[in-house]
Amino acid sequence: MALIILNFHGVGPISRVIEEGEQDWWLDQSAFESLLDAVRERSQVQLTFDDGNASDFEIALPALLRRGMRATFFLCSGLLDQPGFLSRKQVRELLSTGMRIGSHGVAHRSWRKLNPEQLVLELEGSRQALETACGSPVDAAACPFGAYDRHVLSGLRKAGYRFVYTSDGGSATEGQWLQGRTTIKRSTPPADIQRLILRGPGAAEQLLINLRKFLKRFRG
Repeated sequence: MALIILNFHGVGPISRVIEEGEQDWWLDQSAFESLLDAVRERSQVQLTFDDGNASDFEIALPALLRRGMRATFFLCSGLLDQPGFLSRKQVRELLSTGMRIGSHGVAHRSWRKLNPEQLVLELEGSRQALETACGSPVDAAACPFGAYDRHVLSGLRKAGYRFVYTSDGGSATEGQWLQGRTTIKRSTPPADIQRLILRGPGAAEQLLINLRKFLKRFRG
């Protein structure tokens, strides 16, 4: 079955210091909840969250539970318990409600151009820290900034991740190792989201996405 994976970051009021331009990654709560209502009955749509912002627990979790929905939260292990981010206790509570946890690295930095030791820390060190915090295995990872190449993918395979999530957009195939997601931003036109949910990316668009993915997978 072809999947549409929608990815989110912060929801509601910005609760931490952010970098310039990062505001576009934060959705108004009303817009977020309207989108949940639009996809709640669509089994082909999956939801993920990146970075481990405190709003994952404070706003997104209650909204998901009210609708009987589930999501995967990709966390940076080095940001746990930091102001504006999830605490270890909140991570365990996310798991207790049926949510899933994945790795987004340690320090929220691109995995491309890291030396081998740095890459191992980001991929394996983050997973070990998250598994300690969760008390359960972590077998999925999401590439920060959607950036990857053949070295990153090789490191992810060596680290043993069962699923790897990108930001390539388009549709994904259930059970596939590399999963493309569409990141929803404040500036994303609602009509584009609705069209993706209802009809998918379209053949021509998906062809271009697949070509870009092919080039990324083999670049150095």
